[in-house]
Amino acid sequence: MPGNDLSEPFVTISWSDSLADMDWAELEALYRAAPLGNKNAAGLETVFTNSRYRCFAREEGRLVGAGRALADGADCSYLCDIAVLPSHQGLGLGKEIVSRLVELSRGHKKILLYAVPGKEGFYRKFGFLRMLTAMAIFESPEQMLARGYLTES
Repeated sequence: MPGNDLSEPFVTISWSDSLADMDWAELEALYRAAPLGNKNAAGLETVFTNSRYRCFAREEGRLVGAGRALADGADCSYLCDIAVLPSHQGLGLGKEIVSRLVELSRGHKKILLYAVPGKEGFYRKFGFLRMLTAMAIFESPEQMLARGYLTES
């Protein structure tokens, strides 16, 4: 796993994958601030508990970044819900979260994610390439079409 070698702004970052002391309301607030939508605390507890890999970044005890990967241990790992507080974006914290999750996912035949439209270049730096055959069914397809995640063609 990558070391805690972030540049000067993050000298106080501590890393964890533990759910033992997770404040789910704090995680909910992180996703709202990031902004990655309105994910409620109970739903976040379910998805993070059911994820094989997790990564939490704290600065002086305050949650400033998070991410997770659903993985089966051999074939597929799906990175998702990678979020960083706006005050910490653009400083390398998101890169470190993705790096950690990719490293934890090594050994799987494929590592997948879907990017916020316009952020694909960020993930290319890790070796991700655009999939031409990916398909999805979303709870709210009209919203995802409008936001650029889906196309009907």
